Amino acid sequence: MRLLVLSDVHANLEALEASLKAAPAYDVMANLGDVVGYNASPNEVCDRIREMNVPVVRGNHDRACSGLSNLAEFNLVAAMSARWTQMKLTPENTEWLRNLPEGPLRHDHVQGVEFVHGSPRDEDEYVLNVPTAALDFHLPGHSDVIFFGHTHLQGGFAYNVSDGRTRPLLPKYSNDDEIATWKIELDPGERYLINPGSVGQPRDNDWRGAFAFYEKKGDGLATVTFYRVPYDVEQTQERILSANLPERLATRLALGR
Repeated sequence: MRLLVLSDVHANLEALEASLKAAPAYDVMANLGDVVGYNASPNEVCDRIREMNVPVVRGNHDRACSGLSNLAEFNLVAAMSARWTQMKLTPENTEWLRNLPEGPLRHDHVQGVEFVHGSPRDEDEYVLNVPTAALDFHLPGHSDVIFFGHTHLQGGFAYNVSDGRTRPLLPKYSNDDEIATWKIELDPGERYLINPGSVGQPRDNDWRGAFAFYEKKGDGLATVTFYRVPYDVEQTQERILSANLPERLATRLALGR
């Protein structure tokens, strides 16, 4: 079983298309939310993801840009982008975003795996450190592998069932301008919170689009491969500036922040 996991595309069409082109063959795909917000191709990205007909967990920007929540929780730049997105979305895409489900989600063809936007405790929680991850690992009734997004930071956390310790997972790459991968084998004695990273607005000082690929073989061995993929960031920046969105949204893309 081969699973492609995308998250936080944030209306970045160029990064989405580059990621899909670079992705290996898969059986199932899941999207962890924040399809829109920040960048300037909300309808194009919604249309592309809708045509895939895959599970999508709603994100906080999906809620805000479709009018399900107000913009009080956003900083000024995020709020300006969300307001612009509200005006640009087609009625069909607005309705689709409104109807996205809150996580955790499961998929019939992917046993032992869950999908959330923020965390299994709270769809808006930022899982940024070991103490927060440890709290989520101790929730009863959840799968051993949980894919989450929201932080725009690729990697995650592993919990050792035997000793009760939680450790971070930090992908390491040897280059920063080509397609790169980092692969781990999942230990049956551990549970995992895995963040594929952000396709459309990474914040881990790597400008390339990020996603993850989960594979489970017949012998039960499971692996996760993290990907970083270059894309036409200048084209995305041009779209942002042409839309009169805040310049900060364009400049940060080249910095991965």
